[in-house]
Amino acid sequence: IVGVFFFHLSTHETPPVNQNISTILAAPSSDLSSILSDRVTSRWFLLRWISRRTNSNHISTATISAMPPPAASSRYPSPSQPSGKSEVTDLKSQLRQLAGSRAPGVDDSKRDLFKKVISYMTIGIDVSSVFGEMVMCSATSDIVLKKMCYLYVGNYAKGNPDLSLLTINFLQRDCKDEDPMIRGLALRSLCSLRVPNLVEYLLGPLGSGLKDNNSYVRTIAVTGVLKLYHISASTCIDAEFPATLKSLMLHDSDAQVVANCLAALQEIWSLEASHSEEACREKESLLSKPLIYYFLNRIKEFNEWAQCLILELAVKYVPSDSNDIFDIMNLLEDRLQHANGAVVLATVKVFLQLTLSMTDVHQQVYERIKSPLLTLVSSGSPEQSYAILSHLHLLVVRAPFIFASDYKHFYCQYNEPSYVKKLKLEMLTAIANESNTYEIVTELCEYAANVDIEIARESIRAVGKIALQQYDVNAIVDRLLQFLEMEKDYVTAETLVLVKDLLRKHPQWSHDCISVVGGISSKNIQEPKAKAALIWMLGEYAQDMSDAPYILENLIENWEEEHSAEVRLHLLTAAMKCFFKRAPETQKALGIALAAGIADFHQDVHDRALFYYRVLQYDVHVAERVVSPPQQAVSAFADTQSSEIKDRIFDEFNSLSVIYQKPSYIFTDKEHRGPFEFSDELGSTSITPEVSSDIVPAQQFEANDKDLLLSTDEKDDNKGLSSNNGSAYTAPYESSNISSQMQELAISGPAASATTTQSSFDFDDLLGLGLSTAPAPTPSPPLLKLNARAALDPRAFQQKWRQLPISLSQEYSVNPQGIAALTVPQSLIKHMQSHSIHCIASGGQSPNFKFFFFAQKEAEPLDYLTECIINSSSAKAQIKVKADEQSTSQAFATVFETALSKFGMP
Repeated sequence: IVGVFFFHLSTHETPPVNQNISTILAAPSSDLSSILSDRVTSRWFLLRWISRRTNSNHISTATISAMPPPAASSRYPSPSQPSGKSEVTDLKSQLRQLAGSRAPGVDDSKRDLFKKVISYMTIGIDVSSVFGEMVMCSATSDIVLKKMCYLYVGNYAKGNPDLSLLTINFLQRDCKDEDPMIRGLALRSLCSLRVPNLVEYLLGPLGSGLKDNNSYVRTIAVTGVLKLYHISASTCIDAEFPATLKSLMLHDSDAQVVANCLAALQEIWSLEASHSEEACREKESLLSKPLIYYFLNRIKEFNEWAQCLILELAVKYVPSDSNDIFDIMNLLEDRLQHANGAVVLATVKVFLQLTLSMTDVHQQVYERIKSPLLTLVSSGSPEQSYAILSHLHLLVVRAPFIFASDYKHFYCQYNEPSYVKKLKLEMLTAIANESNTYEIVTELCEYAANVDIEIARESIRAVGKIALQQYDVNAIVDRLLQFLEMEKDYVTAETLVLVKDLLRKHPQWSHDCISVVGGISSKNIQEPKAKAALIWMLGEYAQDMSDAPYILENLIENWEEEHSAEVRLHLLTAAMKCFFKRAPETQKALGIALAAGIADFHQDVHDRALFYYRVLQYDVHVAERVVSPPQQAVSAFADTQSSEIKDRIFDEFNSLSVIYQKPSYIFTDKEHRGPFEFSDELGSTSITPEVSSDIVPAQQFEANDKDLLLSTDEKDDNKGLSSNNGSAYTAPYESSNISSQMQELAISGPAASATTTQSSFDFDDLLGLGLSTAPAPTPSPPLLKLNARAALDPRAFQQKWRQLPISLSQEYSVNPQGIAALTVPQSLIKHMQSHSIHCIASGGQSPNFKFFFFAQKEAEPLDYLTECIINSSSAKAQIKVKADEQSTSQAFATVFETALSKFGMP
């Protein structure tokens, strides 16, 4: 029958239009000869009939999707002649022609068509419509065709579970093929379908695969058991596959099968251990001494991946005594000479962890592992060099003296990537000591002229760090000051920052440094950190720099052109310090600075200027002791990482934690991802009940639109180029009066003697405010009335949030009762609603909770939008208010603060 059928496949006739399709497809086997005898019956009907009969015999639930027959006048095109239809339809037609054909060269034609299908699938074109034809064409002994067919089936089976039924028969048949390669490929594809309804079809082939004579098939079968576990854990456990894997692991002669069994059992028992005592015992048995020694004695038989797996297991083993430790180290001694960096690092981790409690031996381990690691740095690819250097850096920080004599290994090569050079500079900084400082600094100074600006910056910073950690800095100071003569903006900027830190720790070098720094024009310094460093030196050493008051005055006159809050803060402090040392020359500049600072829209600048003004008003001598106390040298600068974090990273040696220089919990634990990271908690973000049901939840907005509910760190919206640095903070004094009156400030110098009260009175009088003791407080604005029935669509809220600037940003304290009640965030939402402030969205978890509120002014269509972030640990609430009418933002903030202060109160 099949022979006759394939003979008729070569015909090109099409059926009559009135041919009854259902009659042909439903024809019994006995009618096959009559169907084939009708030469006008097309191959389409024959293929559909064969598919249906085959599937009905083996898979009762399988159906082939209905497809209209071709027109009576049409002919199927040959593979070399496109039909003019879409490319996928054309492929489908050509595959249908070749299905079952045994003509010479048909496999080559199939290969070309399969390659097209795979290429379309790779670039994202949906070719699932040719699923049936691909399955029909899989009946071949060509292993290349089978591989491509398996790849196609594995890609579309999960998304098309009904179509995947078509693959069961031919995959099960291939699992019994004589060729072990085909058996393994078929078994892998069968287990990769990942369709829960097809689990029953996996048990037989998996059981046979685990007992197969060929090691490749057994290796695939072991991995298939793990796939089966993830599809249906209960089925895998009930079939006793874990016990079979354990037996294979202990008795199989092939190392790859043993390694796969170990990996699969580790994962299965780790997942099962949470609810099964037996799985816990089995998991612990993997760390028993006999099993560890069994793996270590066979470690040379395994490939690199398997060796790393075994070494990771050995790290968790707890040796019984020192002899046990030395035995393991002797077994792994030759692994330090392995060509693969991953194996060497895994072995190093075993050595370090085993000897942590043996101080002398631990130090000897450092000496032993140094040479293999340095060899890998110089012989591998840049990526491998970076990974090894990251681990070396961790070791250098713990024992810098061991690597001090090998500093030349960390000199930068001209052809190395910048990320490798940067890490080497950090290494040179860490291992610098009295014996090698001169050579290291000399090398670093050469890098300052590097064409890569970032490397030049890093080299200058490295010189500065070495200067800060050494006692004898004579030569280093001279090198730093030479950088200022290079007349390169970025070199000058980095050097100024380092000179500032150097003077804080070694004030005795002020004379040499100031003489060079005094010749630098502030107009040539554009970077905020460098300008802030220069301003700090102008204020701190005003008595040694003749032009200090005039340079500061010029900077203060251009206050509004300075957009960096850091620079403005330093200007205020430098003006104060300079006033205490050279009052007559600085009083005008100080008056201008205080006036501009109080009127500044940046919260920190405003607060500092107001503080300086009030402390001067209270007592000039007190102000001098507060702002410009006697200079003290800084003994040590704070480390960016605590010793606890460094120890945690060391425990995670040979992992990404070392590369990122952060412990794994920073990435895996939600509470450590930053104070306002809510990307994983969007499932809990909710629209409050008072919002209408047809409103779209806020978490459905696209992230690339910078959805306000998805943002992790709200940018400072008021950072711009508008006048007074673009904020809307209302100062407690009229800025216009202060600006005109404080410029005429004529404060007596610090040497003037007067009582505190008289000094305060004179200060106010000189300002022209007519106040005898203290300025009268600003009258509180009238209480704002809100609409209790306000409503706002989330989309409108989001659009307004993007468009409106921040009116004000404040921090409030939350009472302990409120913090306790915050365990149920809905209670805060209901509480604020009772004060006519409605919540449109909320999210987060302890200790950080994030809410978005809105309110409307009564009798006017004016909205107030508020972001409220509450930290339950610090009992603080940070709010940002955006309003249609910014002049009433402070009044709304008062209402909001009043309502929040009552949260949790009876």
